[in-house]
Amino acid sequence: MQRIALFKSKNLLGDFWGGTSAMLVALPAAIAFGVTIYATLGGNYAAYGAIAGVLGVAAIGIIASILGGTDRLISAPSAPAAAVLSAFALEYMTHGINPDTIFIMLMIVTLLAGLLQVVFGTIGLGRLIKYMPFPVVSGYLSGIGLYIIASQAPKILGMPLDSYFWESIRSPDSWQWRSIVVGLTTIIAMLYANKKFRAVPAVFVALTVGVCSYFLLAISNPAMLQISNNPLIIGKLGDNGHIELLQTLMNRFQNIINLSWNDITLLFFPALTLAALLSIDTLKTCIVLDSMTHSFHNPNQELIAQGTGNMASALIGGMPGSGTMGPTMVNFSSGASSRLSGLIEGVMAIVAFAILGIFIAWIPVSSLAGILMVIGFRMIDSHSIRLIKTRKTSLDFLIIVAVALTAISVSLIAASGVGLVLAIALYIAQQIGTSVVYRHFDGSEVKSKLIRNREETELLLEKGGDFSVYELHGSLFFGTANQLYAMLQEDLKRKKYIIIDMKRIQTVDLTAAHILLQIKDILHDKNGYLILSRLPHKLPTGDDLEHYFNQIGLLKHLSPIKLFDDLDDAIEWTENRIIKQNFIQQKKENLLELRDFDLFKGRHDDTLEEIQSLLELKSFKKGDVIYCEGDAMGEIFLIRRGLVRIMLPFSHRKSVHLSTIGQNNFFGEFSFLEGSPHYTDAVAAADTDLYAISRKAFDTFSEHHKKASFHFMQSLATVLAQRLRLTRSELSAEVDV
Repeated sequence: MQRIALFKSKNLLGDFWGGTSAMLVALPAAIAFGVTIYATLGGNYAAYGAIAGVLGVAAIGIIASILGGTDRLISAPSAPAAAVLSAFALEYMTHGINPDTIFIMLMIVTLLAGLLQVVFGTIGLGRLIKYMPFPVVSGYLSGIGLYIIASQAPKILGMPLDSYFWESIRSPDSWQWRSIVVGLTTIIAMLYANKKFRAVPAVFVALTVGVCSYFLLAISNPAMLQISNNPLIIGKLGDNGHIELLQTLMNRFQNIINLSWNDITLLFFPALTLAALLSIDTLKTCIVLDSMTHSFHNPNQELIAQGTGNMASALIGGMPGSGTMGPTMVNFSSGASSRLSGLIEGVMAIVAFAILGIFIAWIPVSSLAGILMVIGFRMIDSHSIRLIKTRKTSLDFLIIVAVALTAISVSLIAASGVGLVLAIALYIAQQIGTSVVYRHFDGSEVKSKLIRNREETELLLEKGGDFSVYELHGSLFFGTANQLYAMLQEDLKRKKYIIIDMKRIQTVDLTAAHILLQIKDILHDKNGYLILSRLPHKLPTGDDLEHYFNQIGLLKHLSPIKLFDDLDDAIEWTENRIIKQNFIQQKKENLLELRDFDLFKGRHDDTLEEIQSLLELKSFKKGDVIYCEGDAMGEIFLIRRGLVRIMLPFSHRKSVHLSTIGQNNFFGEFSFLEGSPHYTDAVAAADTDLYAISRKAFDTFSEHHKKASFHFMQSLATVLAQRLRLTRSELSAEVDV
């Protein structure tokens, strides 16, 4: 349906003018890019480069628009393609490779790059390429910009096409002032065209001004009007004034057999670099277009379309390209609304070439160089200079500079490797510099939600130093794992229990797992335990952390290591171990009578007898549900023996453990006081016996025993106030991190 809609545009006029305007921007730039690449080979290849640029506009523009899915996107030969391929051609020319062989190699690199783009899209890499580190992309594009400026400077100076930048600068006697005038005139026109001629693309204006300035200068020098052996213009499109394009292409395919397999494999890395750059350039343009049109592109579909277009361009002799920002913005501002505008841009490039092709030979080389120098200058990320102002971003700025300098001093291919290595190194350094410990508690500063008696509470205050709690976050890898081990050194000397909460962990590597094994062994030597809580069962990588620890042998049977699904359970287990080890004789839990409860301490026997008449005996097995949220019993429960867990349920996620209540305590008080349904769940954590008092029975009782009911409510309020103070201190600890 999407492809059919391409030819059913509701805005045909807008798409036509948008595509035509985009062509006026893309075509001159593509001719300049093509000349830049192929002029290095000498001979008639400069003229062929102009045709390669036109063919690239047509092939990529038409095919990428048909197969792609991004409305208004214009695809055409681009600066990254020109920089990579011209650097490639120059490198092999310096090695003495025959120009005809390099001509064939350029086609293969373009073909492989397109194929790789199709592979990127097919396997879903489209969504990942756009996450290329910004400093690498910025440095790379800045490097390409500097490379284009350096490569075009000799052409503006009127030097031979195979001249180098420094060689040209050191030879002012060889400069051609007429070439310089044409180049500078073109540059000025390119810079100021948008201010004077907003309805006409700046590239088209600049090229027209450059050609006109050339012919004005030719009035005083008739030699400039000769097309043969004139180094200032592109020149004849072949020996007889035209290029036998079909014959040239057929010869190229026939000569492929002269390349060995080793020669072809050497082309893979340049092709990979080209594919990555063109993909980034395309997706960057798509993202900008999405933000302007409030739409969403499909990156994988777009890469398949761009790759297919580049493969087709290579096969017909064109140069590669990408979704380009300049023509796309012109297309958008001219009223285009669909992919039909991209198709029109490609078709109009063929029409323009058919009508104006004869004039291509007269385009001044320095005029094309001036256009490219402005394009290169605009590719330099001048905003990145601000990064040096702050210490936090200064390293990012150094990466940008390193990538740019590598691009212009070594090669664009080397720059990509340098950039990625430095970006990865910076990321690792930042991760190592960030603490993996979210917060740390000494055992004396934290306690479980189990409400204990006074004797146990005092013991835990005294012996809490036997354990520590570490809550981790972020990535636990070789850098941060050693950092964690260093932080644990003192605790490992003095404590028997280390609790590590891993709820916020994102990744864990083998080094980190090995560090945990070491910690476990150290604790085992002192009869201690390593206790892990809240292990993520689905990390962002999709891995189950518990399964991973099992695979590497961390969670062996009878190993001194414990796992808990809840941090509070881990703390409670540790507290129980400390209590058990410090009490010589564990007290047997007997059934409490009413007078044994702290809630009724000091009450007269007659008052207790009156309250006794309200009680209902209830018993539950471990795991039994005592009540659920919404149950309208209006009862308060007194625990004679056992443990009860109070849970706050949620419909879409796991219940939250609020507290664990033991013998000599009560729960359900809010439902009792308000006479409303329970808002929590209560579950027996052990075999449990209870006293239950219903609100209805208590109201009847209070009518005849006002003093006894008053004392009961007073005692209840005192305990609730104590619990509220405890909750306040726990909340303060939560937010004070």
